[in-house]
Amino acid sequence: MVHLRNLKISLLLIFLSSCSFPEKDCKKFKTGNFEFKTEIDGKEYVSYFQRSDSTEIEVFNGVTDTSSVRWVSDCEFILKNINPKKSKKSITMKILSTENDSYTFEYSIVGDDSNKKRGKVFLSD
Repeated sequence: MVHLRNLKISLLLIFLSSCSFPEKDCKKFKTGNFEFKTEIDGKEYVSYFQRSDSTEIEVFNGVTDTSSVRWVSDCEFILKNINPKKSKKSITMKILSTENDSYTFEYSIVGDDSNKKRGKVFLSD
């Protein structure tokens, strides 16, 4: 009986040690200057944004947008457009993994979990 229990514990430890969980150091991405590249209709676009604890200012294709930032947890926040008010719909952003100078995230309109998209953001100077 004791051997079986030890075997189960050993197998569990081996299983857990073989699983790799993505790194998530989200706190270092709460504020700073960032760059996001995306492809639309085969053409690459770059968006630059600066984020403080409560505000994000983005420049995309020559247009500046300002959004409020509300952190739900260390790795999840909600963006709401302030200026210009082109959309009343908020966007939920969830950081899935982090690396030294970037993070991979998932985003969707709040309440529309069926249309989630992913992207990768890089620290910028």
